[in-house]
Amino acid sequence: MSSSITCTSLSFAWPDGTPVFDGLDVAFGPGRTGLVGVNGSGKSTLLKLISGELTPSDGTVRPAGEVGHLPQNVTLDTSLRVDEALGIAARRAALHAIEAGDVAEEHFETVGDDWGVEERALATLGELGLAHIDLDRTIGEVSGGESVLLRLAALLLRRPDILLLDEPTNNLDLYARRRLYAAVATWPGVMVVVSHDRELLELVHQIADLRAGEVAWYGGNFSAYEEALATEQEAAERMVRVAESDLRKQKRELVDAQVKLARRKRYGQKMWDQKREPKIVMGARKRAAQESAGKHRILHEEKLAEARERLDEAVEAVRDDDEIRVDLPYTAVPPGRDVLTLLDLRLAYGARVEGGLDLRGPERVALVGRNGAGKTTLLRTIAGELAPVAGEVRAHVPFRFLPQRLDVLDDELTVAENVARFAPDATNNRIRARLARFLFRGERADQKAATLSGGERFRATLAALMLAEPAPQLLMLDEPTNNLDMASVRQLTSALESYEGALIVAGHDLPFLESIGITRWLLLDGELRPTSARELADPA
Repeated sequence: MSSSITCTSLSFAWPDGTPVFDGLDVAFGPGRTGLVGVNGSGKSTLLKLISGELTPSDGTVRPAGEVGHLPQNVTLDTSLRVDEALGIAARRAALHAIEAGDVAEEHFETVGDDWGVEERALATLGELGLAHIDLDRTIGEVSGGESVLLRLAALLLRRPDILLLDEPTNNLDLYARRRLYAAVATWPGVMVVVSHDRELLELVHQIADLRAGEVAWYGGNFSAYEEALATEQEAAERMVRVAESDLRKQKRELVDAQVKLARRKRYGQKMWDQKREPKIVMGARKRAAQESAGKHRILHEEKLAEARERLDEAVEAVRDDDEIRVDLPYTAVPPGRDVLTLLDLRLAYGARVEGGLDLRGPERVALVGRNGAGKTTLLRTIAGELAPVAGEVRAHVPFRFLPQRLDVLDDELTVAENVARFAPDATNNRIRARLARFLFRGERADQKAATLSGGERFRATLAALMLAEPAPQLLMLDEPTNNLDMASVRQLTSALESYEGALIVAGHDLPFLESIGITRWLLLDGELRPTSARELADPA
């Protein structure tokens, strides 16, 4: 029997009563499925329900086969040895004991048939680019990206029938991503992957689009899904235009009918007043006219109601993908103006900027490099959060730093109150008007930060920084697309397109970096040096 996942009448709500699913029916069969949807649609929740980390309030989840789950936020005990994180420590210890001459029965029972466990582990680490990591090292000695790959290696060694991956490329550098793509492309069983990484989604066999608690299926990879969706949306927009035209027609016909009925009524009243026919005849004619008029009116009103319903259905089929607008005053930087100067900078963890680096005008700089190279350290040093070992940082314009952790917001405050912290002189009306540009309209601006989804939290943090006073003319972003769905990435792209200041963006998402008009690429690898998108696209 082939592996599969079947969810029947699945319902789930958070402890505060917020519903996520209500009677969801979905099944995943063999092959690679990309699970997409806007932030807050329940993608991660669905994976946790399938893996058993969450329990549905109603319905059933039936996985046919063993399930392995790589969660979005990988946390490993830093005191663990690598072989413990891989789940092979006991078998490895028993194997070493046997090799040392200890023939106790329990060692053979522990090893079972897996005599090549150590070789398999080393081979798996090698395939993921982790050949340099010794099995006796501790997790605290590896980078965040390496810990994600170690968790994946543990799953590959387990060989589960079903593999669930939730944003697996978050925090992975370009080189590690290539390794993960190769592992995904050769996976033989059932795989469900949630990701905003276009390159990863190009490797799937089908797309499951989770929207409003239901799943729509599209054959092929993400490009095929986008084409199919574009065709659907064009058809939906045409239906809206047809429905609007029909509604206008029905409104006109109802008005025309009312005018005609009014004329008939006036004529009938005139005949009655002049008594040109017997009273009994005129009474019968009046009753017949009233019945006819009533039926006529009801018919047109029903047609109008049906036209309105068709328009509502047509509008519902059109996706409302609002875009963030950042057309704010005072963020523009004239060409040639000094923005940032770095002089012989040496960072806390060893990286350096030899000589100097100048940023002028509305330049857009991409800061790239391997995990652990020091990109975040450099940005935190520029932001003043870390002191340099040597050298100097001079910022010549107001700036803001958006960290990976999105810990800028106070969870106990609303979105509007958080923004007010950064712009204490702004009126409430001014704050709310500006928040609307970041898609926080009306009651949405009164949501507490703790209740926001990943994408909403990102938008709120970006709003707080961009609406700060003085307005930032240099914006520094650290891995900004982490945990964002594709719609949120598009929103961020549109926001940065309308931003007129200078940008420094640290990241590994090449398609995103290319989409925001990067003018200079810098590679941090021990020291900072110029590079290009072409060189990065084919890393050695």
